[in-house]
Amino acid sequence: ADVARLREIGGRRGLLVLEQGESEQPHDGLAERRAHAGYLNARLSGVRTPAGSERHTYQQYVVRVPGNGRPDRDAFAHAIRARGIDCRVPVKTPVHRLPQFRRDVALPETERAADETLALPVSATLSRRELHKVVSACNALGGLLQPAF
Repeated sequence: ADVARLREIGGRRGLLVLEQGESEQPHDGLAERRAHAGYLNARLSGVRTPAGSERHTYQQYVVRVPGNGRPDRDAFAHAIRARGIDCRVPVKTPVHRLPQFRRDVALPETERAADETLALPVSATLSRRELHKVVSACNALGGLLQPAF
């Protein structure tokens, strides 16, 4: 695709055009997403936050919810949605469990990650107040979900 031309058209129409895989190039929102991720990393408790790096673009901000895997992650998601926080499960089924790729292989860490991960909002358009709302909703539940022994 002629990305330069698409950006020109998008600019005239007030649209942002992003090329998939352009994480090497700075683009609108990257600095804000990184700043938002830093804010969340510093303030969230009760979830395991992602390890940051200079190359991370934070298209998604994925945390791991401690506890007993999918049941606790799903309960956590339900509870923060009830508080007005948009979240989603980034990987519903690991690839090795999909029918077209099914293999008799055990990948316990992959399955655990799929059962524990939750994507929280990190959009460049979020206000500080909205980020604080994410932190408050998540931290309010931090002590409710404890790993089983």
